[in-house]
Amino acid sequence: MKTTDWKHTSVGNIVAENFAAAKVFKKYGIDFCCHGEVALDAACATQGLELEEVMLALERQETDGGGRIPFASWPLDLLMDYILKIHHRGIRSRGPELMELLEKVERVHGEVHPELHELRALVSESLQDLEMHLQKEENVLFPYLYDLYAAFEQGQRMEPMHCGTIANPIRVMKMEHEGEGNRYLHIIELTDHFSVPQDGCASYRLMMQELEAFVDALFEHIHLENNLLFPRFEEIERKIVY
Repeated sequence: MKTTDWKHTSVGNIVAENFAAAKVFKKYGIDFCCHGEVALDAACATQGLELEEVMLALERQETDGGGRIPFASWPLDLLMDYILKIHHRGIRSRGPELMELLEKVERVHGEVHPELHELRALVSESLQDLEMHLQKEENVLFPYLYDLYAAFEQGQRMEPMHCGTIANPIRVMKMEHEGEGNRYLHIIELTDHFSVPQDGCASYRLMMQELEAFVDALFEHIHLENNLLFPRFEEIERKIVY
């Protein structure tokens, strides 16, 4: 990581510099995606964590050097390609598979573990809401952002978006991100951090593994947009849109 003054750095920027830090924040329950603007010391205080312990964990993660993807250095069109082709496609392909597992496990274990009924309902509602969210990005926001980036790269001016400014749809996207983030933070609590009960079968274990992977990918998706994509495009808009 380039930043050494982690104490006063936002958690979103810490992850933006080295996505491996997301593993540390996940361990300590620090929200780096929907509330990435919060400084590390404030985030630790909110969670009742020792700041020094978290910074030591970040230093160890930095030393390990694993999981580094240089998202912050990518051109914005590549970042959008990644979001569309990895995250949007991933939600649409993995979501239905996850629902099948949830429904199967609910049928077998729901009587003994009634929390599975709420879990299945929450994920089902999330997938419906996420599909609407993805369509807004694909059909409204991202096409303009691609044009905006091309104009910026070519040194050209750009007409405003039809809704006045990209800040308007971005505000909606971030509100929806926060809603999903809160939903999945509740799911993490509901599942006791994706724990499998002693009577859980192989399908139960697989369901929890797939659910955790889905949540990790969703939080990466939200982080990339909230902390990297949207702020950089808002800066470009201020420079070239008349």
